[in-house]
Amino acid sequence: MSRLVVAVVGNRLRGDDAAGPLVADMVRAADIPVRVVEAATNPLTILDAWCPEDTVFLVDAALSGAPPGTIHEFTAHDAALFPERPGGSTHGFGLAAVVELARVLGHLPRTLVILGIEGACFDLGAPPHPAVRRAAALVVDRIAEAAGAVSGR
Repeated sequence: MSRLVVAVVGNRLRGDDAAGPLVADMVRAADIPVRVVEAATNPLTILDAWCPEDTVFLVDAALSGAPPGTIHEFTAHDAALFPERPGGSTHGFGLAAVVELARVLGHLPRTLVILGIEGACFDLGAPPHPAVRRAAALVVDRIAEAAGAVSGR
């Protein structure tokens, strides 16, 4: 049976790096019928978050130079996701590497949507940018729509 899984990565204490945890909090508050998994700062832990038949939304902060709050969307098959530039993650082991590892292990879910919310400030103790908060709410709306489609509502 297919499930909808929301897996997030991020550090709540580092400004816009809290984008993923913000999405997790909002999904829980909205009582959307999904499984929420938080990886904090170790994206490798999300490999156990899904099964091959699941639909997975993987959410993390991004830093590409786009305006704060820009939502970047990739799938596991997008060439733009690979390779990750050195030092491209505050987590040390980026999402691109985790997705590639899942592919090599034969552990990619049926559908994997990677959503990066563009941040600007990742300083310790900084609050998330208002545009990052707005983008997180838009991501939650997208997840709620998908949950309705998966559950048949």
